[in-house]
Amino acid sequence: MNLKDLAASLGLSQTTVSRALNGYPEVSEATRKRVREAARVHGYRPDSRARSLATGKAMCIGLVLPISAKQEIVNPVFADFVAGAGETLSARGYDIMLSLVNEEDQSSVYRSMLKKGRVDGLIMQAPLTGDERIALLQDVGLPFVVHGRVSDHDDTYSWMDIDNRHAFHRATDHLLDLGHRRIALLNGIEAMDFAHRRRDGFLDAIASRGFRADENLMASAAMTEIYGYEAAGRMLDLPEPPTAFLASSLLVGMGAHRAIEARGQRMGHDISVVIHDDGLSYLPNGSDNVPIFTATHSPVRDAGHICADMLLRLIQNPKIGPIQTKLEASLRLGPSSGPAPNQ
Repeated sequence: MNLKDLAASLGLSQTTVSRALNGYPEVSEATRKRVREAARVHGYRPDSRARSLATGKAMCIGLVLPISAKQEIVNPVFADFVAGAGETLSARGYDIMLSLVNEEDQSSVYRSMLKKGRVDGLIMQAPLTGDERIALLQDVGLPFVVHGRVSDHDDTYSWMDIDNRHAFHRATDHLLDLGHRRIALLNGIEAMDFAHRRRDGFLDAIASRGFRADENLMASAAMTEIYGYEAAGRMLDLPEPPTAFLASSLLVGMGAHRAIEARGQRMGHDISVVIHDDGLSYLPNGSDNVPIFTATHSPVRDAGHICADMLLRLIQNPKIGPIQTKLEASLRLGPSSGPAPNQ
């Protein structure tokens, strides 16, 4: 299907359909949604090469990851994020250029992208605490959006983030309300800004109830099933084991579950588990009506859509930035959490 056919099927002019797909503000939101949905249903995708010649734009978005963050490439959360961003970008005629570079080469790669006109903007993934890429991207001058944040007080750049501190504060409160006092944190890599915020939320919740966290019940590593299994197992074998785990992802929670069962205990009865569930499209937390784990829920595919849409708005009108979007995670109750033993 070409643009003419798509416009005819909707009873709209080709100009209106083109403007709707390209995010022009004079098209109503209702029309924009109608056109994009029709494009999706009919498999219509604008010709990026033709549009590039017509507009002088590269019609491509860059996603650059330092090799030090290579665990992000195999992280299912990253894959779902890229899928969401790709759906939005594809519907608007954009491609994604994924580059994996040595950390020391990032500056030259960004500047090369600008000089050669290879991309119209960038999505920055996996920000570290105090990440130097923010200043670098601002210096390069390309429009960019950060998936995550680097500072609570930095309003000079565009970002989209989940309120990780509040999500983990809320999850910890849930376990404290159930009578748990020895709560273990199975966190992600705490050099990553999101994991640092999650740890803060966990510690704040415990301190607000007048308790102290046990350092022996806190771990930090790449969020894999084997990490969850080994860290949970090590803690369960302590003289004073935890009665509950707060896990940084579904995979980590699955590992903790395996460690609990390996010791002849039952999740949700003997040991509680709460996870941060990113609503992965191909690795769901059970079904909508019957979740496996109690979870703070934030669909990462939606985050990809939002980041891509924000970046396209900045490309269309650079003067509107910076744009910041903070989302709240909901708490979904499941059978994996219950009252602390002897409560």
